[in-house]
Amino acid sequence: MAGARDGLPERLCRTCAVAVPVNGVGLALMTPTRHGGTITATDGAAALLEDLQQALGEGPCVDASRDERPVLQPDLAATGTSRWPGFTARALEAGVAAVFAFPLQVGAIRLGVLDLYRATTGSLDRLQLAEALAFAEAASTILLHLQDKAPSGQPLHPQLAEAVDSRREIHQATGMITVQAAVGLAEALLLLQAHAYSNERSLIDVAKDVVARRLRFAPEDDHHE
Repeated sequence: MAGARDGLPERLCRTCAVAVPVNGVGLALMTPTRHGGTITATDGAAALLEDLQQALGEGPCVDASRDERPVLQPDLAATGTSRWPGFTARALEAGVAAVFAFPLQVGAIRLGVLDLYRATTGSLDRLQLAEALAFAEAASTILLHLQDKAPSGQPLHPQLAEAVDSRREIHQATGMITVQAAVGLAEALLLLQAHAYSNERSLIDVAKDVVARRLRFAPEDDHHE
């Protein structure tokens, strides 16, 4: 997970979580041609929900990027179930009651989404919304800055390329686990997360083991090697 570093995206998300305030913040790379991946997240719940939205292809992050406007869900239990059933069920289990997703774009250029997660219901007040929008603008600037620093001949900055590559491998591993363990995508991702957590390993490293067939998940079990 990119959050292990202490670069600009990581510092921005941590500062945003304190300033708004919310319980967790995630930053995802999403463009019309690249469905991206998680760049960083402040905590485990935020990281899980960022990865889950990418795996399921549903959630506030996905809608905010597609519709190019903020998606504000102050009471996820009341309004999210019919809109994003898979995401909402897991978000509530993770203790998230409200989600606020802000698309990152400069003109017509779509860059990603800044997601804010809160454990209590309720709308952002006017000052909190202004703070969130300011952080979204700053995140857009950071992503553009990173892209400007991409090495010659490479389409993406290494940190952004890592997010894309990680998402691809996590998605592939999740798909393999759905077959191996006979579960849905959301459950497969949770099995992957649980194995990584219990073995104190990164999610992407565990995903690589699944893809390389060094690790297999069986039905009604959480890990087999």
